[in-house]
Amino acid sequence: MASTGATTLVNPATGRGFREVHSVTEAEADAAIESAHAAFPSWRDLPPGERARLLRAFAAVVDAHNEELARLEVENSGHTIGNARWEAGNVRDVLNYYSATPERLVGKQIPVAGGVDITFHEPLGVVGVIVPWNFPMPIAGWGFAPALAAGNTVVLKPAELTPLTAIRIGELALEAGLPPGVFTVVPGKGSVVGNRFVTHPDVHKVVFTGSTEVGKQIMAGCAEQVKHVTLELGGKSANIVFADADVAAAAAEAPGAVFDNAGQDCCARSRILVQRSVYDEFLGRLETAVRDWRVIDPADESSQMGPMVSAGQRDSVLQYVDGATVAFSGDAPSGDGFWLPAMVVESSGVAEPVWREEVFGPLVAVMAFDDEDEAVALANDSDYGLSGSIYTGDLGRALRVSRGVQTGNLSVNSHASVRYWTPFGGYKMSGLGRELGPDAPYAFTEEKNVFIAT
Repeated sequence: MASTGATTLVNPATGRGFREVHSVTEAEADAAIESAHAAFPSWRDLPPGERARLLRAFAAVVDAHNEELARLEVENSGHTIGNARWEAGNVRDVLNYYSATPERLVGKQIPVAGGVDITFHEPLGVVGVIVPWNFPMPIAGWGFAPALAAGNTVVLKPAELTPLTAIRIGELALEAGLPPGVFTVVPGKGSVVGNRFVTHPDVHKVVFTGSTEVGKQIMAGCAEQVKHVTLELGGKSANIVFADADVAAAAAEAPGAVFDNAGQDCCARSRILVQRSVYDEFLGRLETAVRDWRVIDPADESSQMGPMVSAGQRDSVLQYVDGATVAFSGDAPSGDGFWLPAMVVESSGVAEPVWREEVFGPLVAVMAFDDEDEAVALANDSDYGLSGSIYTGDLGRALRVSRGVQTGNLSVNSHASVRYWTPFGGYKMSGLGRELGPDAPYAFTEEKNVFIAT
């Protein structure tokens, strides 16, 4: 593709540019979509076992390049090396998991009078996947792996800030033997490439992960063509700690739930609700854990948190810090790069911006509650409902509160939000539809019903 524009990528740890990446034009985006459309019939009609074999080969090639992909993510996104290796491994695992789909995408035989009724799950065609900058590799895989497994072709747009791993994974797909046009990566602006996914008639589904504001625009645009859409949007998740919990464990594990990836996570438990009788104990233990949180060079094997992805994201978080009283914070490097420490504020009211809005940075708000009903009400007092945690020693309470909190993914005495073999998605303004789990490929199909008179 002839370059008509480029984006300069910046290393978040140093603040310095290190590479330029071509931004595709609208005409080039159209060409990629048309190539995917042309490749669709043969990919759809490939014998299920052969499609499964190619997906396993794709997974194996990704696995062989784990360290290369991880190092790219450290440089491009500022992720810690440990996280980046896990993220590349997640792409491999998701591909392997959905490689079982082609031979198991079964329909039903439904009892009817006068004949036989059967159903088929048929692929949609071209799927456009729009990936955010916070988890470039896993979120890409969550979209393209089940889509490809169900027999669709995929055109993927990585975030402008963090395209390198997606571009490399696109190259690895060809190395693994996927036919040209089946999986194409098109780096560029959302207003150009992403918009064409929404408006191009040959794109039959858009998968978007990003802000609620942009998600609403994509949903409205897709409505013009009654186009399928999956949206994974914002979050303001609650971590609820009851007095009967293991308070020491809850406090020790809380930093990882919000400061992982520098808080740039839709699932971040950025609101901590603590029962009043153990509030002081929890806060004291949390302070110890936060001051020990290692915010250092993300390439260092012991790093727990790297920099913010950009100067703009760092400055956005600082606006919330300016409006709040920080109770305590950890350490962070000074000088070059987009660094912030892990920070904790005590909130006195639910109207505070730091309590209500998605900060998307290493800043967590803590508030006391008195009883179970108040905890559920405070957790639900949000426009979002993506994730959350409940710490308690009472199984009955764990089940009651899990059913009461309006969110798509909950963990009890844990912060595990995402497993590729279980469904993931949100309530309210956190999104529409579900990703991952055994049913994800069906979201990339139409169900056809056929009645045969006998």
